Amino acid sequence: MISARVRAMAGVHWLALFGLILGAWGVLYAMAVPPELREGALIFGSDFIAALCVVTPDMGGYLRMVAMWALMSAAMMAPTALPAFATYEELSHAGARLGPLVAAYLAVWAGFSIFAAAIQMVLFRAELVSDFGDSRSVWLSAGLLLLAGLYQFSPAKEACLSKCRAPLVFFMQHFEEGPWRNGLRLGLVCLGCCWALMLLAFVGGVMNLAFMGLATVIMVLEKLPDIGRWLTRPLGVALIAGALWLVI
Repeated sequence: MISARVRAMAGVHWLALFGLILGAWGVLYAMAVPPELREGALIFGSDFIAALCVVTPDMGGYLRMVAMWALMSAAMMAPTALPAFATYEELSHAGARLGPLVAAYLAVWAGFSIFAAAIQMVLFRAELVSDFGDSRSVWLSAGLLLLAGLYQFSPAKEACLSKCRAPLVFFMQHFEEGPWRNGLRLGLVCLGCCWALMLLAFVGGVMNLAFMGLATVIMVLEKLPDIGRWLTRPLGVALIAGALWLVI
């Protein structure tokens, strides 16, 4: 049913939405640090990277991190919300407008980006992550994996996923509040589903396109009602096992 809705999407606003997603991935690809520069950092030290303005422990560096996290969130989370967007668009005969819904949804993830960039700055100053945002600490990596794994079994995760998997019921409950507030609600629910998995970027590597692609696929599948219910808990087990493996 959901896949049929997505295939049925049409209109200029859907072209614009896909353009936004592709544009975000394109910018992320352009911003990704190539392997040779990572090798250069190991040889020449962190001053080599600082000179290239990849990360700097000042306000300018923080704002670049906010922009990077905002792009990463848009590129990763917009595809996971396509079924919900398609469901809301089906309500257009009742006066629904998709633009404010998508804008509000992305505004929530922009707020998360400000928070995530602040975490990265703190970890960077404490020398727990590299100039690229990759964890330098086994304990930090294990802790994030354990947190994400345990959260997969939490009632909060299940409550948020249940709304993402039944977007029609979710929107019908709050439709009278308008597209902007519905977009904020959807963004908060999506944030409740995915915040712990998003923080694994510090383990998989911030701006690591392979990690971002894999995480996006996992989060898309997890929100599908027929597939996601078979994925959530096994994924939690795998994440907890990964944390224990790192410690051992």
